[in-house]
Amino acid sequence: MKLHTIAFILLIIGGLNWLLMGLVGWEVGEIFGGSSAMISRIIYILVGLSAVYEIATHKGRCKECDAAKSSSPSMPSMPSQQKPM
Repeated sequence: MKLHTIAFILLIIGGLNWLLMGLVGWEVGEIFGGSSAMISRIIYILVGLSAVYEIATHKGRCKECDAAKSSSPSMPSMPSQQKPM
């Protein structure tokens, strides 16, 4: 499994955790004994490190960023001035 895939899955888990926390006040870490339990803290640290990894490596792998970069309009060329005859 690639590091990117693992980081992506952890970010999904983190995002769903925040969604659940905002909607119903329940967090995924409660499954493992609450946010103070060692396993929950490890999961939260891994989710945070995944976010840092994705931020640091996103631009080189993102197809949308690549497409936007290649399709951005270039500066129009200025018409050259011609000398009157």
